[in-house]
Amino acid sequence: MVMRTDEPTQARAASRFGAFRRFLGFVGPGFLVSVGYMDPGNWATDLVGGSQFGYALLWVILLSNLMAILFQHLCVRLNVATGLDLAQACRSRYSPGVSKFLWVSAQIGIVACDLAELLGSAIALQILFGIPLFFGAIITALDVLLLLALTRLGYRWLEALVAVLVLTVAACVGIELLLAKPAIAELVKGFVPTTAVLTRPGMLFVALGIIGATVMPHNLYLHSSIVGSRDFGKTEAERREAMRFATWDSTLALCLAFFVNAGLLVLSAAAFHGRPEVVTDIREAHRLLDGVLGVTFAGTLFAVALLASGQSATITGTLAGQIVLEGFLKIKLAGWIVRLSTRLAALAPALLVVGLAGEGRVESLLLWSQVILSLQLGFVCWPLVRMTGDAQMMGAFVAPRWILVLGWIATGMVVGSSLWFVVGFINA
Repeated sequence: MVMRTDEPTQARAASRFGAFRRFLGFVGPGFLVSVGYMDPGNWATDLVGGSQFGYALLWVILLSNLMAILFQHLCVRLNVATGLDLAQACRSRYSPGVSKFLWVSAQIGIVACDLAELLGSAIALQILFGIPLFFGAIITALDVLLLLALTRLGYRWLEALVAVLVLTVAACVGIELLLAKPAIAELVKGFVPTTAVLTRPGMLFVALGIIGATVMPHNLYLHSSIVGSRDFGKTEAERREAMRFATWDSTLALCLAFFVNAGLLVLSAAAFHGRPEVVTDIREAHRLLDGVLGVTFAGTLFAVALLASGQSATITGTLAGQIVLEGFLKIKLAGWIVRLSTRLAALAPALLVVGLAGEGRVESLLLWSQVILSLQLGFVCWPLVRMTGDAQMMGAFVAPRWILVLGWIATGMVVGSSLWFVVGFINA
């Protein structure tokens, strides 16, 4: 009896394997982008949100993450279609005056983000080693030297390091959640949107902070550039496949970021909501966790994850700074110069607050940095959605109508909530 090989089956299997191998070539940029969605700024907003409002703001985290997935896809689409990152596209599309305004807005966002990474890492160093925040902030600012060495090794090494740090954060948060044993019914209810965010005092402020900490402006510039480090191919079919694989990469990474963000808020709600005083201080949360969760290593896990998140997020901030500077102004500087200047711009307000107002005001500065990010977000989303919907600019890769509708709705929500906050702040 002669055995026949099922050639069509083998061909399909080989095709799937080849597609999987090609997908693996696109894995990496998503992890670099996801770092910004679980940085110390997220810790501050999630801690306050869970401690003060319980599980009620989980839907804001979910909505923010879905918006992030949409905007990151548009970043991929822009680069595949035009070969430009978002900063370069803005420079070519808008007048010099508008481009410079967008550059200033982007720089404000990058400094606000870097401020959060610096403070978060300094807090982690204080928790783990007892270093005062003032000196911890200075030590953290010197990570420019480590980053410079890593960037010389290439993107793949950088992506691998970031992936390890991201997985460390996720593992620590996962263990903390198992120890916290949250109320599942209340947790599920927290994913249902509510209008209370517009009426309860302080809730909109925290919700805006969550949005700013999740959908980070500099990440859109970053992703629209680093995705171009992959080989898209030459034919339209190959480029469409590349766009699909790059979107999968960022979407999977952002799903991991969602787990970390939601996990931090759930941990805070389970451990601290209902206490006589709202826990807003990350250091106080660390101190209380051991007693609340009943194990002595809970606070240490918390601090290790915080340090990992701060150090991984600081890498992407530097890359974004270089991309924004070169894209908008056509100025190419050494990475260490960009890194050092950004760090010094973030270090000044941090040292000023710690030195003059005391360490107790650091959490307030962290939270405000995320609100500032949220207020800058509209200046990034608007041009991104508008350009990816331009058939003349995008050609065959113009975004479908349904994606554009979702993009404009998301942009409207970002701009509308920011305006609502500004009006409320002025009238307060």
